[in-house]
Amino acid sequence: MYSNKFRRLMLGLHCLKTTAVCGLVQRAAGRSGFGWTAVCRQRTLWLQRSACREIERRAVLRQNGVRSASHSTVDPDELRKFQSLANKWWDEQGEFAALHAMNDLRVPFIRDNLLNVHRARHPGKPLAGLKILDVGCGGGLLTEPLGRLGAKVLGIDPVENSIGTAQLHSSFDPDLCERVSYQVCTLEELSGGEDEGAGHFDAVVASEVVEHLADLETFAFCCSQVLKPGGSLFITTINKTNLSYVLGIVVAEQLLRIVPDGTHDWEKFVSPVDLERLLESHGFSVQSVKGMLYNPLSGAWSWTDSTAINYALHAVKLRKQAEDSSLHPEDHTIESSS
Repeated sequence: MYSNKFRRLMLGLHCLKTTAVCGLVQRAAGRSGFGWTAVCRQRTLWLQRSACREIERRAVLRQNGVRSASHSTVDPDELRKFQSLANKWWDEQGEFAALHAMNDLRVPFIRDNLLNVHRARHPGKPLAGLKILDVGCGGGLLTEPLGRLGAKVLGIDPVENSIGTAQLHSSFDPDLCERVSYQVCTLEELSGGEDEGAGHFDAVVASEVVEHLADLETFAFCCSQVLKPGGSLFITTINKTNLSYVLGIVVAEQLLRIVPDGTHDWEKFVSPVDLERLLESHGFSVQSVKGMLYNPLSGAWSWTDSTAINYALHAVKLRKQAEDSSLHPEDHTIESSS
């Protein structure tokens, strides 16, 4: 009963105008002394701080020898954030509970779309014979179930302690030893390598990752580099809307504490339209976009017609793109949306 009520509330919020949503959240937060004026003030401060964080990010990247801020997906602030959470990935009731629950949607989404592209059938191991790259794998929450479906999966993450957690957890399952491996590196470092580099993977997965990256242009370019022609790219992320700010940051982080405060930066959210435009400029064809809705009362995810908050995207690398794989990221720039 409560699950249905919450779903109706979320869908109802999507239909309301921004001012109505603000008023509703203000009344709901009133008892905790959390005022909407404070929310707006805090959002303004975030916008002001974003410029300072960008200056700091570029300085840290230069200091650490990263080739260029404009050519790196790494955000030092994000590294520090996830470093502090590296030992909590497999606590199903902890900070990553929502990600554990998301597997009920994202694993079938990846499996079914790959089966539509690759017609071979392997009973019991439907993804056998496929090589998948899990970008920003964290503790391996998505890497492991994809490996159990038969795929050979490489999980990469720049946070060494997260990779350590992933390796330790997978070591308890002998069936994963031959199919799952991990590496401490960034996507751009991997794409420039020889062993696991250009044109190596049948699919790339970046689930709840792009909203933490410093450079989406480099991300899209490198995804195209490591994929085989006709390979699939799977992304789940958060839309950049007023509703996603209210529910994804104010409610999820500051009121309900579903995820730690400060996990997300609304300025890094990206709309399906902008993401599709970016991917198409790098030789991808978007096949499907589906809305996702999280119910904190039941702890479950469900598909929804609305992409106003969370969404999943499947794109395929066009085969002709293989001829242009030597192009540099800045050769694929697109006009920024307003």
